[in-house]
Amino acid sequence: MIWILMFVGAALASVFGIIYMTNSIAKFKVIKNRLVAFLIIVALFVIFIFTLEWINALTITIYTTAFFLIFGLLGRIVNHFSKREFKIHWQGLLAILSSVIFLGSGYYLCASVVEKDYDLTTVKEIGDLKIAMLSDSHIGTTFDGKGFAKHLETIEAQSPDILLIVGDFVDDSSKKADLEIACKTIGEMDLKYGAWYAYGNHDRGYFDHRDFTAEDLENTLLKNGINILEDESVLIDDRFYLVGRADKGYNHNRMTIDELLQDMDTSKYIIVMDHEPADYDAEAQSAADLVLCGHTHGGQMIPITKFGVWSGIDDSTYGLEKHNNTNFIVSSGISDWAIKFKTGTRSEYVVVNLSSEK
Repeated sequence: MIWILMFVGAALASVFGIIYMTNSIAKFKVIKNRLVAFLIIVALFVIFIFTLEWINALTITIYTTAFFLIFGLLGRIVNHFSKREFKIHWQGLLAILSSVIFLGSGYYLCASVVEKDYDLTTVKEIGDLKIAMLSDSHIGTTFDGKGFAKHLETIEAQSPDILLIVGDFVDDSSKKADLEIACKTIGEMDLKYGAWYAYGNHDRGYFDHRDFTAEDLENTLLKNGINILEDESVLIDDRFYLVGRADKGYNHNRMTIDELLQDMDTSKYIIVMDHEPADYDAEAQSAADLVLCGHTHGGQMIPITKFGVWSGIDDSTYGLEKHNNTNFIVSSGISDWAIKFKTGTRSEYVVVNLSSEK
């Protein structure tokens, strides 16, 4: 329901934005006509729909409107106190320039990927373990299967012992051909302990219009040696436990963290993959040592960065936190869902260097 309200709100904001910007752009001396200004805005909106999809066209319209409103208000204040009429429509120029810089940098921060490193220690006897973790690839948004394969080459160059894929690997817009390329590349990686996967809320699909099914996804993962954990755990090399939780948003009847960990030898290190960072209290009270999450995209865009935490949907937006004896890491994700912009955050994959205290 909340997503429907957000989409309706975004659509209404875009309509208002087009009307408001039409009046503002018509003030440019080279235009001086509301009809021409309106046609320019509509033409750009249509171009963005076909090149970046409708949701990004809405995003561009909303943020550009915000800048026009900000500089329009500033212009009223300046004009009121200066008592003069400026020869150029500087408010409009600044609004356009700010929009280009803000959204251009947002596109770059979303499309480019960096490595985020965390160094953790434990009193437990685990030795040294290098974990590569990625989430929210949403294959097809900012890269296809071949693009994903290139990122995997970069990750493999760091010589991780294990690869953990923490949900939203694919999306409703993903293609089967890209899924197969991505899974094949993962299966060919040189990993001591292999690749492991936990479902996210988008993986099985919402609208049943992509060219592969949830069963196809599972079979393709398994065929390429990618291990799936859904409310399951495994003891690896008698060194550490790996737990994969069912996604909270997709499976409301998933097992509790205590049920999942009840038979474990808690002297061994316990790593939990949980796509949504929304069960911190229970996980911090459990025997889990490290919980890895994604889902939030690092807050996506200013000013809605902390919306998930403020609304109580999420327990955290991004980064490393420690509650009791449990470390929690939330990644901003290696890509994005539909919206091709990130501000205040950046696409990433995570490397955790874990070692026993000397």
